[in-house]
Amino acid sequence: MKIKTLFPWTIIVAAALALAGCTSSGAQNTTPPAATGGANLRVVATTTIIGDVVGNITGDYAQVITLLPPGSDPHSFQPTPRDVATVADAHLIFANGLGLEEFLQPLLKNAGSQAKVVYVNESVPLLRASDVAVQPRENPSSTPASGAVDADPHTWFDPNNVVIWSENIERTLSDLDADNATVYAQNASAYRQQLQELDAWIREQVNQVPENNRKLVSDHAVFTYFAQRYGFEQVGAVIPSYSTLSAPSAQETANLEDSIRQLDVQAIFVSESVNPNLSERIAQDTGIQWVFVYTGSLTQSGGPASTYLDLMHFDVSAIVQALK
Repeated sequence: MKIKTLFPWTIIVAAALALAGCTSSGAQNTTPPAATGGANLRVVATTTIIGDVVGNITGDYAQVITLLPPGSDPHSFQPTPRDVATVADAHLIFANGLGLEEFLQPLLKNAGSQAKVVYVNESVPLLRASDVAVQPRENPSSTPASGAVDADPHTWFDPNNVVIWSENIERTLSDLDADNATVYAQNASAYRQQLQELDAWIREQVNQVPENNRKLVSDHAVFTYFAQRYGFEQVGAVIPSYSTLSAPSAQETANLEDSIRQLDVQAIFVSESVNPNLSERIAQDTGIQWVFVYTGSLTQSGGPASTYLDLMHFDVSAIVQALK
């Protein structure tokens, strides 16, 4: 069993050596050149959502590379040899944390990365799914994002949390590249204005949904922060976990179907990167609709969710349309 676990990484690291370059002794040179700003500043983001937010703040003053391709599930992502080389060559890595990227620590170790790793959720008030009732909770607690905590990692479903991301990103970039700190500050300020406008728009849209209909069921537990911010109840999830790698028992599925019937839930929301078969079956068993949303990834450029702002507009519109 141990050999099976290590073998894929052996292949990845060996291939990465060829991609990233080797020293004369055969050992990988894992210390990236000094960051000087502009195209010479190599920034890696784990997910497309983080990459989009980072790109709004760097503008053209850094090279931003996203590890996960559009449409991929961050819970089940497996790095490629090119990803190992990318991480080994980075000056800075922005990650979500909270257990979302289970691949990240092995990737950093095997790449021998010397890059600074920053978790964008540092100082974000964290929530567990059990914290959220119909009425929003006023004072959620703040927990380090890098720690192994039982909190929902999908913090971006409240734009106010992404405001905190932007502050963490701006501060980190300015510390690393002080010559362009003014640019980062201006870009971050402009982006925060867009996030505040998004928050106001969401509040306006969800006012169309009657309070009795503000009940959310999703394919896995992703809407904790959305529910807390905008006055919804997260009734349950097809996969009763924050991760798509889990699987429900027959009893858990039966309990969810009972809750859907008893609480008169209107829809199940199914994300783009999760197999919808079980969600479809539950929707059929209970006589409700299932509705497509984007949760863990953006689309390709030009798609309906090619930016974080687009993703939130798409999902909120879908939720409101299904529940109003």
